[in-house]
Amino acid sequence: MSNLNLQSMIGGWIIGDFEPSLNKNPNFEVGIKNYNAGEFVDKHYHKVAVEYTVIIEGIAVMNGIQYHTGDIVVVNPNQISDFRAITDVKTVVVKIPSVKNDKYLIND
Repeated sequence: MSNLNLQSMIGGWIIGDFEPSLNKNPNFEVGIKNYNAGEFVDKHYHKVAVEYTVIIEGIAVMNGIQYHTGDIVVVNPNQISDFRAITDVKTVVVKIPSVKNDKYLIND
């Protein structure tokens, strides 16, 4: 049995091909992300990974569409995505596969 804390993980990412990780795994990534109202993630895309974002609690806007508790957003490779928390938001994010350096920022 281990006793770890989410705060010891980088950016809420807990499983994937990175360190620290609860399970270093090249097949997928799991992140538990908490955002305060007003926080955002800049526009970006992934060339390889599919990203699944589950809104566990709160309201967020991704690509101009408002999502609420229980919604699931699928972002395929090369699709541009952004994220803005309207309220405090809790998400679970799964990316398949776990690919290092597969996040490309969009400079408008």
